[in-house]
Amino acid sequence: MSEETAGPLVIQGLNGLTDRLGTDLGTSSWWTVTQDGITTFATLTGDEQWIHVDPERAKDGPFGSTIQHGFFTLGLATGFLWEICTVEGFKVVLNYGLNKVRFPAPLAVDSRIRMHVNLAEVKELPTPNGPGAEAVYRLTYEVEGQAKPCCVADLVFRYYN
Repeated sequence: MSEETAGPLVIQGLNGLTDRLGTDLGTSSWWTVTQDGITTFATLTGDEQWIHVDPERAKDGPFGSTIQHGFFTLGLATGFLWEICTVEGFKVVLNYGLNKVRFPAPLAVDSRIRMHVNLAEVKELPTPNGPGAEAVYRLTYEVEGQAKPCCVADLVFRYYN
């Protein structure tokens, strides 16, 4: 959690989501990319391409160092989101998927990133137990000292009663 905030923003139900539609919800704390993390992710997923796991070879590669997998970066989304905000008033919260995802810039080892969140879309979902909701969170991953983000994505969550 960032030092500027006392805790995540708490959004109350469908009305709270609707009230915040189109607004910036906040920014996560900084997170440092490590070679150990990259290597562990590579081993777990089987994506052990040298640009991720071979620091010596990567020095002479297109990025000058190893880079974090895009899907590793994307996988941080839920934890960062819950650091920024939580939604209460529903019994079940589901990560429903992603709409558009892009990795416009590489993310080098030892970089620091944080995620900005905008609530881009909200719609009511009818459920047998009362109104549910679908929310689309527009994520932008900022790399410290770099103009271009390393990841932008629309993360879709569904909330059910």
